[in-house]
Amino acid sequence: MKSNQKSANFAAITSVIILFAFVGMLSMSFVTISTTGDKKPWVVPDKDKAVKNPVASDATSIAAGKTLYTKLCKSCHGATGKGDGPKSKELETPTGSFLDATFTAQTDGEVFFKVRKGRDDMPGFSKETEANDVWNIINYVRSLKK
Repeated sequence: MKSNQKSANFAAITSVIILFAFVGMLSMSFVTISTTGDKKPWVVPDKDKAVKNPVASDATSIAAGKTLYTKLCKSCHGATGKGDGPKSKELETPTGSFLDATFTAQTDGEVFFKVRKGRDDMPGFSKETEANDVWNIINYVRSLKK
């Protein structure tokens, strides 16, 4: 009788351990889905990826870009481009960092397209901002990595 009771206790404990492991794995999958699964890719057409920045990345452009960035972008993207601006906490879409490899691997044309079109929490700056202003902002943001 004691042997049967030990077997039953062992089976019950094993079942509880398996249940906790399953629940833990399930909750981790929900965390992964909620933090990465809902982030849809931002597809930029090939013709737009190939667009070259016509504005030279010189001191004048970078200074103009910094002024515009401070006015239009800093509140969400932060003073140093890390995506940690005061408004970033209110957004549903993560702002990301301009310093990470995912951003720096993008062409200037991709960044220009995204700034002009916008998406979700990111407003599009197609009418309010001249094209050269956007190129200046891109030059400034690229300078943050240096």
